[in-house]
Amino acid sequence: MTPRPAVGDLEPTEAEHRRAARERALELLYEAEAKSAPVGDVLGGLPVPPDPLAVELAEGVAAHRDRIDSVLARLVAPRWSLERLAAVDRAVLRIGAYELFAVPDRSEALVINEAVVLARKFGTDDSPRFVNGVLSAVAAEARPPASGTPWRGAPGVPGGDADPSSGDGRPQDAG
Repeated sequence: MTPRPAVGDLEPTEAEHRRAARERALELLYEAEAKSAPVGDVLGGLPVPPDPLAVELAEGVAAHRDRIDSVLARLVAPRWSLERLAAVDRAVLRIGAYELFAVPDRSEALVINEAVVLARKFGTDDSPRFVNGVLSAVAAEARPPASGTPWRGAPGVPGGDADPSSGDGRPQDAG
């Protein structure tokens, strides 16, 4: 007879929790695009609010979609247009690009790996390799080795939308 798992063993790990939140963000972005509705409307119509990470990712992509799409369009051209990509691949790339540009405290490897996992689970057979390649190019642009300066205009980033105190996108000295 197999012993029953302890109650703590049934709890998702932090990594599993974050992966589920990313999946939910993907679903929200996919739904918003399929309905041609703003992400805020999709979120507002939910009976139970999603995980805060899912909301952050979906709203972050929506807030910076034009900028994200211009980078992605340039990187997938000339062989593809962003509109020609599968909707799931497009949403996965948008989430990954948002995190690479706007959330500098998340590791580049983690962001790309999580996007590849989403692509493997929800995309086509070619999606994981394609997502890996495009997001690696995004990462090279978003986080050049000598830079360390986060994407200007990102919420919660110095000089970003949530911190109007800095006008140059660089962290402010504390003293």
